Amino acid sequence: MTDPQLAVIVLAAGQGTRMKSRTPKVLHRLAGVPLIGHVLATARALDPAHVVAVVRHERDTVAAAISELDADALIADQDEIPGTGRAVEAALDALPADFAGDVLVVSGDVPLLDADTLAQLIAEHRSRAAAATVLSAVLDDATGYGRIVRSTTGDLDRIVEQKDATDDERAITEVNSGTYVFSVAPLRSSLALVSTDNAAQEKYLTDVIGLLRGDGQGVAALPAGQSWLVAGVNDRVQLADAALRLNQMIVRGWQLAGVTISDPASVWIDRTVALAADSEVLPGTQLKGATTIAAGAVVGPDSTLTDTEVGADARVSRTDATLAVIGAGASVGPFAYLRPGTVVGEKGKIGTFVETKNTTLGAGSKVPHLSYIGDTTVGEGSNIGAGTITANYDGVDKHRTAVGSHVRTGSHNVFVAPVRIGDGAYSGAGTVIRKDVGPGELAVNVAPQRNLAGWVEKNRPGTAAAEAAAAAADE
Repeated sequence: MTDPQLAVIVLAAGQGTRMKSRTPKVLHRLAGVPLIGHVLATARALDPAHVVAVVRHERDTVAAAISELDADALIADQDEIPGTGRAVEAALDALPADFAGDVLVVSGDVPLLDADTLAQLIAEHRSRAAAATVLSAVLDDATGYGRIVRSTTGDLDRIVEQKDATDDERAITEVNSGTYVFSVAPLRSSLALVSTDNAAQEKYLTDVIGLLRGDGQGVAALPAGQSWLVAGVNDRVQLADAALRLNQMIVRGWQLAGVTISDPASVWIDRTVALAADSEVLPGTQLKGATTIAAGAVVGPDSTLTDTEVGADARVSRTDATLAVIGAGASVGPFAYLRPGTVVGEKGKIGTFVETKNTTLGAGSKVPHLSYIGDTTVGEGSNIGAGTITANYDGVDKHRTAVGSHVRTGSHNVFVAPVRIGDGAYSGAGTVIRKDVGPGELAVNVAPQRNLAGWVEKNRPGTAAAEAAAAAADE
């Protein structure tokens, strides 16, 4: 049920210069989902009454992505005054004026923080009836983080940013994670008192802690169970670190759910992928987007599937597939390339060094090897010979080839679209088909073979071939 006394503010206004990227930092992807997508999903898992995202850098791009990820999220714009305090002020203005509950503040670049940890933070805040509760972490290297300064009794006293800390304060290893819960009324009144009189000339949200404590209101800090939960992503090294840890958790989760993954270190699975129990993922495989793998299917090794559906008991080996459907019991690869729109029917086969695009292969039909089949429909039980090409492009438009059921085509055929091959038809090796072939017909290109005697000796004198031919003639 929705918690009417909870609002979540997601901070996503920063530029993220250390990413050195044209893409806004919070839109870099992790396990197939933008960083901020992970944060928004975690926020929604808490069932808050409101979610507000604060944007500024690349405002329209980030806001559009947020709305796509969470259509109900409110968008707040931070003005030219920098700092997290100012960002939270903008978010508070977007909340209903009568909201009187608790405000959870999270960062859009902290993707691994889970809903259970945040629920514990909220529960701690409410049990203490605190004005503010900070999620902290203990790090081996606290460089760059705001330090948690505690009183002699162990209570939270204040938070000091790295730029403003003394040498003694910089030696503290407990840090501010950038995640807080505030009671909204004291938060509003304290933010009005926060200035930009600091080394960075920013309006720090952390200053609210000192103001609240100075006013005699309760503040607390709760250490996270694992420091990696609160790790931010500020550069591509940290992005890779987060990706590795998240992938390890995703892979382990599928293993525990009954999926065989023999080499977890070489398998990468997006958060959006779905695997059935008793499926198997072999080494060197990447499963991306909305890919689904049914029970009994084996995928890999060395395969990349994006937004692809693999049916029960199918076998996909050393294949690159995007927006494809592979039917139950089908066989694909090795070294196959399935482009968008490929549908392989039940027990169908796409073999070695075959490329398909916008093609439907009927049940039991086969394209065994060395072929390009594009913009084509093949019926059931047909076999397409090796080295076949559907010539689907005339330089201006794409055209379709239709092959019926139980067709047998010879090796090295070219189908010049648009053409139709009727049910039960055959074609000879090396045939170029420019006209429709009726059911049960044999299509061949009749060209008598000519053998020119003495051609090699005459045109390639002195070569090894000429010498071999002369020796054979003497025998």
